[in-house]
Amino acid sequence: MPVPFRRLVGGVLLCVGALFASAVPAQSYPQKPIRLIVPFAPGGASDVLARLVGQKLGERLGQPVVVENKPGAATTIGAAEVARAPADGYTIMLAPAPFVIASLMYPNLPYDAARDFTGIALLASSPLVLTANPALVPATTPQELVALAKAKPGTLMYASPGNGSVPHLATELFKLRTGTELTHVPYKGGGPAVTDLVAGHVALMFASPIEVQQHVAAGKLKYIVASTKERAVSVPNVPTVAEMGYPDFNVVAWFGIVAHGGTPKPIVTRLSDEIGRVLAAPDMKEKFVAQGADLSFLPAPEFDRFLVREREQWAQAIKASGAKIE
Repeated sequence: MPVPFRRLVGGVLLCVGALFASAVPAQSYPQKPIRLIVPFAPGGASDVLARLVGQKLGERLGQPVVVENKPGAATTIGAAEVARAPADGYTIMLAPAPFVIASLMYPNLPYDAARDFTGIALLASSPLVLTANPALVPATTPQELVALAKAKPGTLMYASPGNGSVPHLATELFKLRTGTELTHVPYKGGGPAVTDLVAGHVALMFASPIEVQQHVAAGKLKYIVASTKERAVSVPNVPTVAEMGYPDFNVVAWFGIVAHGGTPKPIVTRLSDEIGRVLAAPDMKEKFVAQGADLSFLPAPEFDRFLVREREQWAQAIKASGAKIE
């Protein structure tokens, strides 16, 4: 047999072997429990969603999905745990929007969020609404608010749950797009920020409707504009920033599942497909809404593209605001 032909046959066999090897993990996976890291303390909405999805996913896969809470440092402790784990699909993480933001703000992280993680599925999203105290903000439309802010640059103060939080950077992005100046007042959490907004110590805040809806219903606060590209299901009568003429503005609080970046593609696809089936169950929408979130499933490839867009958007907002981790 001529040498070139032997090399050709050998190459074909290697290719076939590689394809067979890549198929084996998906066929046999999983053979043991899967760890689902939640980078927050137990009890919050992210923890509830993780346990809800984890239980149903475990039932479909035939192996338990064990939730482990690894809170601290704006999700980076939990993310580091996943980055250190083997790339075998047995350690995955519930990733919220701060997962992307923290990777852009923390220096010297032991991982590269863009390289060391791969998206499995987007689970849910929640709009933010720029909410105002009526006594301090006479404006009732987004255009009136922009005019007011431009007439009195820097005099309107806005609250956030802290430096580098999604509401903080959403407002900075809003300022960047509209050419307005607002003064930031960071708080240690959303609760104290909403309390001071109602009391009139600050004028504005991007907040989840579930945080402020009771105060809006009571007339103590009012909605001005939503952060989503399309009108949100929870606040359909509130106009969006996109409607103001800024079509690339789309800020949501979101929750997804990610895995180690080296996880075999067949395993990523299997997990993504099974999560899609879990979320398609009739009762899941109602359970997510109870946690202030809307079902927003995206499979692995689309979720990866979503993460790229999130990095680009938040990198721009962080640079414009000069936000730093305290």
